[in-house]
Amino acid sequence: RFYCGKGKIMSVIWTIIAFIVIFSLLVVVHEFGHFIVAKANGIAVTEFGVGMGPKLLGFHHKGTDYVLRALPIGGACVFEEEDPFDDEDDEAKKEEDPMESSKEEYGGKFSDATLAARIATTLAGPAFNILLGFILAMIIVGICGENDTRIGGIVEGSAAESAGLMEGDRILSINGERVHLFTEILLLTLTERTDAWEIEYVRDGKEYTAHATLSTSEDGRYLGIYAADKINCANIKIFEYSFFEVRYWLKATFKSLGMLFTGRLTKDDVSGPVGVAQVIGSTINQTKDYGFLVVFVNLADIALLLSVNLAIMNLLPFPALDGGRLIFLLAELIIRKKVPRKFEAVTTLIGFGALMVIMVLVLFNDVSRFFR
Repeated sequence: RFYCGKGKIMSVIWTIIAFIVIFSLLVVVHEFGHFIVAKANGIAVTEFGVGMGPKLLGFHHKGTDYVLRALPIGGACVFEEEDPFDDEDDEAKKEEDPMESSKEEYGGKFSDATLAARIATTLAGPAFNILLGFILAMIIVGICGENDTRIGGIVEGSAAESAGLMEGDRILSINGERVHLFTEILLLTLTERTDAWEIEYVRDGKEYTAHATLSTSEDGRYLGIYAADKINCANIKIFEYSFFEVRYWLKATFKSLGMLFTGRLTKDDVSGPVGVAQVIGSTINQTKDYGFLVVFVNLADIALLLSVNLAIMNLLPFPALDGGRLIFLLAELIIRKKVPRKFEAVTTLIGFGALMVIMVLVLFNDVSRFFR
């Protein structure tokens, strides 16, 4: 009993450590994207923070406070900006407070930068998460190889057999959607609304078209094919298949969002930090007996999914997210006039409040699902 309890405690500790490392990596990369592009465009950054809640550690350097906070979720890159509810003239403030003038040494206000600079700074966070995803994909693909769309075997009596598909065929597209990885085929069995598939494939260098109606079982729909052996990507192919891997997770995220908004997914298909921690813990427990490398690759795969997911979620046109700010900037581009500061601030504040409510609901659902 003692060793069983000790093992569980160590499992929880490793889960917490892995969770903090993964989330901190995603947040630091995201906020660093905003930070580095803002600095390059002469925008002052007043705070670069990782985590939420009370401040644990921090230091000040060249106009920026670098802060580590207690809760290892979220983060912030705060730009120098005027108070939208303060109507006092900027020049008058500088005369009253000499520190206002000294701040300009490290850059100007976000609102004073060019529109192109503000758009680039806003997009930089999600873009850096996509870049991180590509780097993680290179690590995973370089170590493990990749399954392309070659068929390694056919399930007897399946839709694939009825359609005339054979071992060695390479699938090019399904219902007009190009596929490069075997996981994309599996994704389509979950997300495609129709059971009728038009499959374009290559056999002996020639292209053919087959029509199949997906087979069904208690586990869901399936085409009835096995993947061929993985391709060795520890060469120039690492770039090509790493791109395909990131592309796959982008498609999976967009398709999942579409299913969520159309009611094809439920609240139990959505996870917050607690749900992610549970997945990380489960992954560690299921792979630890195979050695550190297997655990590392599986955690890197989770980090890849989360990094791409974070990029897309941040680009949603919701106030308080990067996508919400981008909407105001695009509106400025169209109407050739800045959106009133107070309107943007109030909208962002309301959006932030709504976002906190959503986070609490997701957290509650994660915890309640744990006890179900």
